Amino acid sequence: MPSGRDSLVVGQVIGDVLDPFTRSVTLRVVYDNREVINASEFRPSQVVNPPMIEIQGNDPMSFYTLVMVDPDAPSPGNPSEREYLHCWSYYIRSLGQSCGQEIVAYENPRPSLGIHRLVFAVFCHSGSQIIGAPGWRPNFFTREFAEVYNLGSPVAATYFTCQREGGYRGRRRS
Repeated sequence: MPSGRDSLVVGQVIGDVLDPFTRSVTLRVVYDNREVINASEFRPSQVVNPPMIEIQGNDPMSFYTLVMVDPDAPSPGNPSEREYLHCWSYYIRSLGQSCGQEIVAYENPRPSLGIHRLVFAVFCHSGSQIIGAPGWRPNFFTREFAEVYNLGSPVAATYFTCQREGGYRGRRRS
């Protein structure tokens, strides 16, 4: 990737899901020993189990909220469920390990049509905030969520792409 090009901008995560922001913490997302690097491809069979999440911030007393959304649901050409909420964890501490309260349980991506982007966004907050779980997964809006709960801009984000198993390795044979 040429220097100066932000892969979140190139992948249209900035714009479709998030507004421009300044990264202030390190986010690592790892599925079975394979780290998510922006725009990396994963098969649905590789993301069945929840990932290991590591958040490294400068203040060990900070709390973080992480959401994982699919802005391309049910298909990139018709994202009528944009953004589909795949998981939501709260009260994550900057301890470099997965720890926090799961508000919405992890649901593994199972795209049926097209290439989907799966976006992880992290927000910093005070531990005193109370956030209630939505009663839905489709049409979750990350920007609106952050505004309603006064979370401000994200402090980190990453994404990967995923398509149905048969969608990999070129064309289908007749």
